[in-house]
Amino acid sequence: MTFIAARKALLAALAGTALIGIGAAKAEGTLVLYCSVQEEWCRPMANEFEKATGIKVAMTRKSSGETYAQIKAEASNPRGDVWWGGTGDPHLQAAEEGLTETYESPKKAELHDWAVKQWAQSKGRTVGIYAGALGFGFNTKQIGSRGVPEPKCWSDLINPKLKDEVQVADPNSSGTSYTMLATLVQLMGEDKAFEYLKALHKNINQYTKSGAAPAKATSLGETTVGITFMHDMVTMVVNGGPVKVVAPCEGTGYEIGSMSIIKGARNMENAKKFYDWALTPEAQKLAEAAKSYQVPSNKNVVPPPQSPKLADIKLIDYDFAKYGSSAERKRLLSKWDNEVKKLPK
Repeated sequence: MTFIAARKALLAALAGTALIGIGAAKAEGTLVLYCSVQEEWCRPMANEFEKATGIKVAMTRKSSGETYAQIKAEASNPRGDVWWGGTGDPHLQAAEEGLTETYESPKKAELHDWAVKQWAQSKGRTVGIYAGALGFGFNTKQIGSRGVPEPKCWSDLINPKLKDEVQVADPNSSGTSYTMLATLVQLMGEDKAFEYLKALHKNINQYTKSGAAPAKATSLGETTVGITFMHDMVTMVVNGGPVKVVAPCEGTGYEIGSMSIIKGARNMENAKKFYDWALTPEAQKLAEAAKSYQVPSNKNVVPPPQSPKLADIKLIDYDFAKYGSSAERKRLLSKWDNEVKKLPK
């Protein structure tokens, strides 16, 4: 090989190495985030993490059930790095099915017991980031014009006078609605719960995709009653909507909103950086500015004053391990599809 030829070969090799280095650097500076809370909270989480770390975030917002389905579909070729937010049950199912990674954050010591318990139950594959109670809200103008007594209990929502005036999400796509399904089964017993759901079906005007959508519809007067997490209804009240928030008198369930690192994440180190950052007080305080009123999992964060007080609500002893299991979720969702959703009005 001549000197000139050797020199060209060396330069080509160096150029190739440089390109590989650039590609690696680019990969180190990115994160793919799947977010399952409202867009108004997802966006600042992505933006503030970028500012804090310089890591570029590509964020997609979908409901809990939709995100779980996407992660499962992508299991052989993962595209996401972190799944942040959404009800804990599908996070637990993903953990059981090996769709998420084990990780113990140094921030774990700062978390409430209920958040750590979520981590322990999942064998380190998901962690609690917030908590919120299930309930419903009603439009005060609509309820008055229809001459219906203000609903205070689950039993009030099957009043025939509320035909086509109640809205809730589909539990297949919505973690909120699956929490309702599992709550009623635990509260009433399975047979009575499904009798109740069949009666409620007659009053449902729409099964939405997103669990928070009925809150907005209630505020706008598009439905008289919306079944959601209470904090989603509180947001409508803060925004000036004619809405009253209700903790059902019989008792109710609650969620532990969770976060998981996706198995096989392409940007694993950045995923861990986001995970640790999302558990800090600074990150969790972003909820209030986004008008999201869940109870934060970091003990050093004072919940917004508008947040529902969990201690004042009659909460059931929600069995996250059982109702977050793959077999139980699939069974209950299939039963709801076959025995409730298919029914005529």
